[in-house]
Amino acid sequence: MASNTRDKKKLHQEHDEKRPHAHVRHVRISSRKATLIIDQVRGKGLDEALAILKLTPHVASPVLYKLISSAAANAVNNQEMDRDSLYVAEIYANPGPTLKRFKARSRGSASPILRRTSHFSVVLDKR
Repeated sequence: MASNTRDKKKLHQEHDEKRPHAHVRHVRISSRKATLIIDQVRGKGLDEALAILKLTPHVASPVLYKLISSAAANAVNNQEMDRDSLYVAEIYANPGPTLKRFKARSRGSASPILRRTSHFSVVLDKR
């Protein structure tokens, strides 16, 4: 049993992401709505992507701004990369757990309310 665990650890270390990345989980924004903003910054340079997010009036913009800033800080501080040569290589929103609530309706019935959450991930790379 222990040898299988060691083998898994080696595989994870070999395939570990070498590029700077950051993740945020359980954000109370629907992943479909966040995808509209994510598509605007994918493939853009770091400063251009941050400028787009700063000026876009969307509920997901501040969360994504902070996420990309965190990935840039990881690149500069942990991997000694040049900030000017970074761009958003991958960014995506996956659906997280859905909070299920109910609203009272007429004649003693109830309607479901689905409060959706998202997991955001971003990977930066050098040009």
